[in-house]
Amino acid sequence: MTRIVPKTSKADIDPAYHHVVDGVMEVFGAVRGPFSILLHSPALAELALPLVPFIREHSVVPDSLRMAGVLAAVREREAKYVWAAQVGYARRVGIREDLIDLLRAKGDAAGLPEDERDVIDYARQLMRTNRVDQALFDRLNAQFGPQWMVEMTASMNFYAFLAGMTNAFDVPATEGLDKLPE
Repeated sequence: MTRIVPKTSKADIDPAYHHVVDGVMEVFGAVRGPFSILLHSPALAELALPLVPFIREHSVVPDSLRMAGVLAAVREREAKYVWAAQVGYARRVGIREDLIDLLRAKGDAAGLPEDERDVIDYARQLMRTNRVDQALFDRLNAQFGPQWMVEMTASMNFYAFLAGMTNAFDVPATEGLDKLPE
């Protein structure tokens, strides 16, 4: 049970912010998870919402690497709700089951292709220490460039932000979706 009552419809929100609820519905099809918490501050929800379609549709980072980084980040944050929601999305965009299994188990990424391994190491270092090894950063930056680096880092941190919201307010994972180990 969440620590505060989730906001799930226009009836829960000041009419001046009904357009924010409409936006959440347009992006997600329902008001749930982190946005049911963020709508306690509708102006904040309004600012955060456009990042979702940007990250998913307009980022230079391809789905496969972005979702590897996002899943690694939310796994490090032990974010049950965000993990379950993002694993479903990752599967829809073609992320391999063995990669999902490895991330769920916090397994060793050494045997993965170099780009996947580096992205996962990058996410793990950033989430664990708020820093990234210079050699790893340089390798990714040389391969993909500064815009890619900024957008990858923003994507991982945006979902870590959502993880923080769902974790702080005890938003449970949706029943029937992928679960993290207890």
